[in-house]
Amino acid sequence: MIGIPSSPTRRGALALLAATGLPLPAVAAQLRVATVDWSVLETLLALGVPPIAAPELRQFREVAVEPAVPTGVNDLGLRGTINFELLLLSRPELIFSSSFYAASEPLLRRIAPVESFSIYAPHRPPYEPVVAMTRSVGGRLGIATTAERYIAETEAEFAGLRERLKPLGARPVIPVNLGDARHFRVFGDDSMFGEVLKRLGLANAWTEQTNYSAMAPIGLEALVRVPEAYIALIPPVPPGAMQTLAASAFWNALPNLREGRLLQLGSINPYGGLPAARRFARLLTDALLAAETARG
Repeated sequence: MIGIPSSPTRRGALALLAATGLPLPAVAAQLRVATVDWSVLETLLALGVPPIAAPELRQFREVAVEPAVPTGVNDLGLRGTINFELLLLSRPELIFSSSFYAASEPLLRRIAPVESFSIYAPHRPPYEPVVAMTRSVGGRLGIATTAERYIAETEAEFAGLRERLKPLGARPVIPVNLGDARHFRVFGDDSMFGEVLKRLGLANAWTEQTNYSAMAPIGLEALVRVPEAYIALIPPVPPGAMQTLAASAFWNALPNLREGRLLQLGSINPYGGLPAARRFARLLTDALLAAETARG
């Protein structure tokens, strides 16, 4: 394993602090952390400890949108085929990964110690694993208080949004992503979007089984089974798809469309951490209330 040893200067400083009885600095100030997973990247940014390196930053800025990525973070390229040479040159002392990248871990461990999380798995809701990951990252980096505060702020934000949505009752929502103008992917109860719906007091209109993320492809005709639901359309939207749908007699005949229950949300990372969950909750709440107001 290729490790990055501590410098003699830093070791001496820590020894001096220990000898004098002064508090040691937070671990986060000492470790050079990298990550190959976007949910961990979101979490590090939200906790105020940006990594030295992470993958697909341009795409992250477009898809996840928030938290903002500082310009000093090295872009490791594609998540599935990261630039190991650049990762090595970034000199990380710790690499955070997830079960999505288990095949890469033997190579990652040759660069630095790896800590991996299992967040998204079949038939298991991801919210509690994301909370556990956030706590683990906070504890590992010496910022456990910051992590607990962020978790508490997340729950408080959900509670506030749930209160705003109370007049709507358990309004059914179907969160979808268009595959093309005739098919969509749907997010079920074991997705992060499904988890957020529960915490907002809303019903997921899609009750069939999904596989921890989005089930696809499903023909648009399946939407006739959920005529009372709000359709929450989550980017990316294929080029030309909305123009094609706008001219579709079937699409325009759907009760959801006729009654103004199409919500076009901003982009959100579907495999994200608590920051993605909060973004979805906020965007969905604002869109629902605006649509209800428009419908009178």
